Amino acid sequence: MNTSKRRYDLDWLRVIAILAVYLHHIAMPFNGDGFHIMNKESSKILDDIMVYFEQFRLPLLFLISGTGTVLAFSKRSWKQFIKERTGRLLLPLFFGVIFIVPPQTYYQYITEYSNYWQLYTDGRFEVNHLWFIENLYVISILVIPLIIFLKSKKSNRFINWFQKISIHKIGFLLGGLPLIIGTVILKRYFPTGSSDLNNLSQTFYYFFFFSAGILFASSEIFWINLKIFRRFHFNILIISSLIFYSYYFAPSAVLSPYLSLSIRWDIWYALCCLLGWSFVLTLLGYGQIYFNKPSSYLKRMNEAIYPFYILHQTVIVVLAYHIVQLQFNIPIKIIILIVSSFLTIVCIYRFFIYPFKIVRILFGMKYNKNRNIK
Repeated sequence: MNTSKRRYDLDWLRVIAILAVYLHHIAMPFNGDGFHIMNKESSKILDDIMVYFEQFRLPLLFLISGTGTVLAFSKRSWKQFIKERTGRLLLPLFFGVIFIVPPQTYYQYITEYSNYWQLYTDGRFEVNHLWFIENLYVISILVIPLIIFLKSKKSNRFINWFQKISIHKIGFLLGGLPLIIGTVILKRYFPTGSSDLNNLSQTFYYFFFFSAGILFASSEIFWINLKIFRRFHFNILIISSLIFYSYYFAPSAVLSPYLSLSIRWDIWYALCCLLGWSFVLTLLGYGQIYFNKPSSYLKRMNEAIYPFYILHQTVIVVLAYHIVQLQFNIPIKIIILIVSSFLTIVCIYRFFIYPFKIVRILFGMKYNKNRNIK
């Protein structure tokens, strides 16, 4: 892949993926799934919709992060790369855990505290939604040998082999088999959905998509074939979506006489992997058709989206604490939460992050000396 050429489609997909995460967290207080702040009533329909989108919003983000990692590495030595990743990921993570996340903890356990500062004296610090940055940093360091290998001539035979597979219509789809097999096996030992790095089933799942992004970035042929086979991948997505929901809504009493509980979970995890993989392949193909265009709005959004991610859940939790107490139905509360949280995040970014050099660095943003930044 020509790492000097900007991939606007990936920039758009990154923005879309993080906005999808934002909307997911907007809905969390109302789906009955145990968020930091919960509404008294919950919506089963909302939960049924969210379980579908959960299968690909984060995998897409990890895959795009993998391609971006190759771009970041191409301009630096491995030591410079670690320094850059530390500044862009580890520093905002520490800052976020100390200053951004605590309001979430306070409002979730507000009855346990006499005041906000007691949270600090108790030393109750959590990662919460910033687990993504934590995972991203660790995985970025772990894949350094893989990136160095793919950049070397030693990888030619390896890449050529994958290129030959990708020219077949079913090639990319078969590439998801290790994802399905690995996830199903690891889920038997690490069944929870925890995003902790020690939960090897989830870590492997995200590592696979991240590594796939690195591999795709190693050859322009992969992108060409993703575009060529986009309709095929879309058809597979439709089929896997139908199977996914058919299995999701299938009564347990119908399946239990024929399948043990562990086998039923194996099938569920396999379907989740198939859905996530086919959706990502479809987006990468169609994204090249509809999103690979420069835009002044995209440039601004691409710069703001990282601070937006760091801020979004804290703002949502704080506002949701008050909004769920209002005497409105769930749709009205969601609309109020969307409007109020989005405007709050934009204002914080525009007036308290964007103009100041030190704050920009703490939120993982680049600093341009040519700008009028304090």
